[in-house]
Amino acid sequence: MSSTPRIYVRSLKLSDGEQFLKQVRQSRRIHRPWVQVPQTQSAFKDYVKEMNTEDDLAFLVIQKESNEMVGIVELRDIFLGDFKNSYIIYFGFVGLIGQGLMREAVQRVIKIAFSRLKLHRLEANIQPNNQASKALVQACGFQKEGFSPKFLKKGGQWRDHERWALVKG
Repeated sequence: MSSTPRIYVRSLKLSDGEQFLKQVRQSRRIHRPWVQVPQTQSAFKDYVKEMNTEDDLAFLVIQKESNEMVGIVELRDIFLGDFKNSYIIYFGFVGLIGQGLMREAVQRVIKIAFSRLKLHRLEANIQPNNQASKALVQACGFQKEGFSPKFLKKGGQWRDHERWALVKG
């Protein structure tokens, strides 16, 4: 577990399923078309299994004051060796958005990635119209590196993405 004065992040666990799925249901309108999240108990179990490996990690973000789930920050496709890179993915839940809590969580996971995991670089691939996500990575020091047409399939369609990166300073 790692924390700031307002939030803490920890590994996602199977016991988080009921509350996680409740938050996902309440947050559908803010997730589409940006991110696809588990919608069922079975999908959640698969997600937890997938996101607790050497290659993929999911951090649950909890607000300290209310003990409510704020969102998830993932490190995907963690490459070690000479590359030392990972993709960072995140999504928040309604109710606590707009308070800077996800920014704190992303910053905390960046510290984990660079210090504990010894990564050199993080990449965020963001759909061009996702202004909130672009503002978040900019606030965390990411720089726009490029544009990738039809980069990821989301909601059944291949979507363009901007590539943002943060290199350990």
